[in-house]
Amino acid sequence: MRTLAIFGATGSIGGSTLDVVARHPDRFRVGVLAAHRNSEKLAQLCAQFRPQMAILADSAMEADLRRRLDAAHVACEVRSGMDAIREAAADPLCDTVVAAIVGAAGLDSTLAAARAGKRLLLANKESVVMAGALLMQALHEGGGELIPVDSEHNAIFQCLPGERPALASAGVRKLILTASGGPFRGRSRKDLHAITPAQACAHPNWSMGRKISVDSATLMNKGLEVIEAHHLFGASPDIIDVVVHRQSLVHSLVEYADGSVLAQLGNPDMRTALAHALAWPERIEAGVPPLDLAAAARLDFEPPDTDTFRCLDLAFQALREGGDATTLLNAANEVAVAAFLEGTLPFLGIADVIEQVLAELPAEPVVDIPTLRARDLMARDTARRCIGGRC
Repeated sequence: MRTLAIFGATGSIGGSTLDVVARHPDRFRVGVLAAHRNSEKLAQLCAQFRPQMAILADSAMEADLRRRLDAAHVACEVRSGMDAIREAAADPLCDTVVAAIVGAAGLDSTLAAARAGKRLLLANKESVVMAGALLMQALHEGGGELIPVDSEHNAIFQCLPGERPALASAGVRKLILTASGGPFRGRSRKDLHAITPAQACAHPNWSMGRKISVDSATLMNKGLEVIEAHHLFGASPDIIDVVVHRQSLVHSLVEYADGSVLAQLGNPDMRTALAHALAWPERIEAGVPPLDLAAAARLDFEPPDTDTFRCLDLAFQALREGGDATTLLNAANEVAVAAFLEGTLPFLGIADVIEQVLAELPAEPVVDIPTLRARDLMARDTARRCIGGRC
């Protein structure tokens, strides 16, 4: 029986995780549920799954959560604030942490889970992008295990040898991440000047939050996944490739020295990767319909259009630059995407802001988390100045 802490419980990853958990009450129980500020939904989940602890990152909503839980006759410890989430990640109350907090906010709890030796189901790619080397060091010191639940990295995880040797000794020639191409695949730059947030969030294949949906539309999501693959699998940028696969049925591939290419296929449903990570090395029912290849009929692949969708190349640029460049990239992207969603920055301006921040702030060595946070704040301030037109 595994006991889970689910951070980001009210989001799409949290919902998919709980769907799998509900199918296997004999294998999993929920110890901690944490969310940002949606007290109503968190209370509903607590009533269904009966965790021992419920946490809201926004302390202003704690009283409302208590009131709702009392009304529903749910008895559990209630806490609030990001420190409470970080402490829960290391608490012996749980042995498995689902890290699904969006953005840089998830870094502290992810590191805490790694240091505490937990099984870490990682859906917070920004933690790896910001502090990949420090996260892998914490994981090694804590003696836990990290299983990626992004569909692409989970696919690569499944296609690598079970003993997880170094890529070169395993004969790996290339890691190939697939991208759907987002809602604007095939459009040129001149077609994207008047894109609205609603259009950017209308992903053709996946149901995701607004920030991740915009990242998919700009191909930054794939850029962040390239950086994540570098850290998770010890892969140099030169052996990581991206192909656009609009059907989203092939989730990623591994090419070997003998010419073999192994791929993981399945319907576009996050429950597949989550069920795999929750039960690994076993396989369990996820509630996902079987893939009907005859009905799919064809699988198409094409190179990404990096002239139109520049964020992917910017991510490769930051990865090759090294140091904390990927931290700066991530911070600038978060600010730029937020501005786009608020209507203060055009869609194409997202890449422009990121490029300017990388140009203004040369990379520095990664030393520790406080230094990274300071650099993260510096990049955010620079991005806001660029958005204000004062670059």
